[in-house]
Amino acid sequence: MDNPAVEEKMENAVQVDAALEYLNHEDATLMTTIDERKLVRKIDWMIVPLMWCCYNLQYLDKTLINYAAVMGLYEDAHINTNQFSFLALVFYITYLAFEMPTGYLMQRFPTAKYLGLNVICWGICVAMWLQRTPSHVHANLSSIDTSSRLILITSMWYKKNEQPPRIGFWYIGTGTGTIIGSLASFGFQHYKSKTFASWQIMFLLMGLITIVIGICVVIFLPDNPMSSRLTHNEKIWAIERLRENQTGIENKHFKPSQALECFKDPQTWLLSLITISSNVPNGAVSSYQATIIKGFGYNSEQTALLQIPSGAVSIVSIVSATYFAGRYNQRGIFIILLLIPGVIGGSLMAFLPGSSKTGKLIGNYLTNCIGASLPLLYSWVAANYAGHTKKVTMNAVLLMSFCLGNIIGPETFRSGDAPNYIQAKITIVVTTVVAICLTVVLRGIYVLENRRRDVQGVGVEHKVNQEFLDMTDQENREFRVRYHFEFLRGLKL
Repeated sequence: MDNPAVEEKMENAVQVDAALEYLNHEDATLMTTIDERKLVRKIDWMIVPLMWCCYNLQYLDKTLINYAAVMGLYEDAHINTNQFSFLALVFYITYLAFEMPTGYLMQRFPTAKYLGLNVICWGICVAMWLQRTPSHVHANLSSIDTSSRLILITSMWYKKNEQPPRIGFWYIGTGTGTIIGSLASFGFQHYKSKTFASWQIMFLLMGLITIVIGICVVIFLPDNPMSSRLTHNEKIWAIERLRENQTGIENKHFKPSQALECFKDPQTWLLSLITISSNVPNGAVSSYQATIIKGFGYNSEQTALLQIPSGAVSIVSIVSATYFAGRYNQRGIFIILLLIPGVIGGSLMAFLPGSSKTGKLIGNYLTNCIGASLPLLYSWVAANYAGHTKKVTMNAVLLMSFCLGNIIGPETFRSGDAPNYIQAKITIVVTTVVAICLTVVLRGIYVLENRRRDVQGVGVEHKVNQEFLDMTDQENREFRVRYHFEFLRGLKL
């Protein structure tokens, strides 16, 4: 049985993946298992540290306002809690507005160069806190996002089972960013000057560091395997080993039909709703963590140091979840396992009596597990969406959903609820439970979808190089979504 989509794309060179165009003109020796291990290690050292630097700095830079809140920002800028929430709102609204256009530009221009220039631009924005009002700088900074670029870069280089640990490695920037930010806040609170506030100097330093990293990304991060610093054989091997993904590597031609298919795909909207509901708590915690901890009765310097364990919780939960997700090629169950501590943590903060300061602090730390579910959502998208335009579109949808959750989260903190903010903490519990339920539903849909594809795929003839024809997951009848509970068989339960 032939697949019409395959036949059509084989006849049109514009439709195919850039990797196939490269393979058509190149030959290489056979890759052994030892060769592949060396190649993966070389790729890891070439791209993963730079991706971590980008995400670490993005998270740190956008949450510096959280630390500035206990360093005198309210007094220096003459703002109240509602106005502080508005700063976070402006950030994510502009982020939301620019996500689709930047997704299109990311497909049209060299991926790594575009990322590096964006990093340089946001570094300039952060450094300019010395001269601009917070709302102006947030509007500039928020149009620049790295997550969608890093998801795309990860899917260009790694097999599906390799993707979760790599996404997890650069995503631990949320944890390391929290630790670095906490220590920087504590240190800069000892800086005294009549010219600049301590939080302004902190922004200047972080902005300059970000600019330097952006320059390094432009120079050292390759745009794709074909243009990388790998040897000739290694480039061929890097492409060939990704055939099993059935998702291709890169195509610079924007295809409206693939974008439309993304919006018509039911999994798109379930993933969107899961991301929104799980990021309401994330938005609340990332913007208000210092305010929450200080509300437990600690001073500013203690508050800065008490945020360090939050970063440690994030790192441990991200590393463990992404490792096991990659080890057993499983995402959904680990998303649920990360969300459950968030429900417990939100409940402790909301319902423990005011005298239980330690219990509330532990609850705050547990809510940091919620954010660790996001890299697994990223890897779910990387594994289950094929067709370059469809992947870029879905990355944009996912990040827009991330924005919506982070817009809603800070808005649950109202001046009238200070200092306990009980309503906001109850919202953390409710939205996390909703995310758990939606994840279960999505997993059920994936089961039914694979059964349907198994029935329809009987007798389908495999075409040479169809893995690099830039077909979508719906066009490719050999494509199967990832949801398995393989870890159960691996643990022999």
